[in-house]
Amino acid sequence: MEEKLREYAKLLIELGVNVQPGQTLVIASPVDCAHFARLCVAEAYAAGCREVVMNWNDDALTREKYLHAADEVFDSVHSWTADFFEKVSAEGGAWLAIHAVDPENLKGCDPDRIQRAQIASGKALEGFRRRETNNEFPWCVCSVPTERWARKVFPELETEAAMEKLWEAILSTSRVDEDPVAAWEAHNKDLHDRCRYLSGLGIRELRYKSANGTDFTVGMIPEAQFCGGGETSLQGVFFNPNIPTEECFISPMKGVAEGIVYATKPLSYQGQLIDGFWIRFQEGKAVEWHA
Repeated sequence: MEEKLREYAKLLIELGVNVQPGQTLVIASPVDCAHFARLCVAEAYAAGCREVVMNWNDDALTREKYLHAADEVFDSVHSWTADFFEKVSAEGGAWLAIHAVDPENLKGCDPDRIQRAQIASGKALEGFRRRETNNEFPWCVCSVPTERWARKVFPELETEAAMEKLWEAILSTSRVDEDPVAAWEAHNKDLHDRCRYLSGLGIRELRYKSANGTDFTVGMIPEAQFCGGGETSLQGVFFNPNIPTEECFISPMKGVAEGIVYATKPLSYQGQLIDGFWIRFQEGKAVEWHA
């Protein structure tokens, strides 16, 4: 398993963010995933990284903050946090996010606080998010197991066995096999070919139907192109924003969405698990919903 983890870390550095010699890399990681984060740090320096800056987070501390911090804390972001994101992104630093959380970490916390904190963060990091969306620097989101997440996915197993099963699932979907880099190069080509085929069909609308009641139509922007897999930064560096990924995606036409969509899987959103939800759209707007 340790060798597999090293291969996974190497994949994320070489083909995920594709660290360039002399480049700064920021790694966001839960403290629970420190061992794997250290493997990524070692691979980054081996690739010629100038400096690796760690941005640690912790589920337990986050929950304590939402439960007990002063109320006004959730309406602003510390200036040094915004300055850090702004400076490193403006200089073209690479960003690796190890996303691994307890799906229900914020269950029971005040949703108003969570929403206000999200709004404040969005405003403070607007420049960073714009650069990220425009691919002004390479970035990658990946995942590793946490104990609470593993037990949620495999409730019938003991913690150690559940962690092992979740690791197996993540490594398999991330194509960490005999040659992960070669596997991803082939996968990127396949996704590129699929997107090119879909873009050439001249699709005017997409219609979704399923046995659980989904009956939904969404319009397409005529000039929009399907995208998927790896992308190229404005500096000409090829990177993979998501490992793993299987999607071919496109932007819909504003104001053209009709019908109802039912979820088939639970959604972990802002530290809470949402299940059995549906949303009904009319003239492009969500007009009714339930969970």
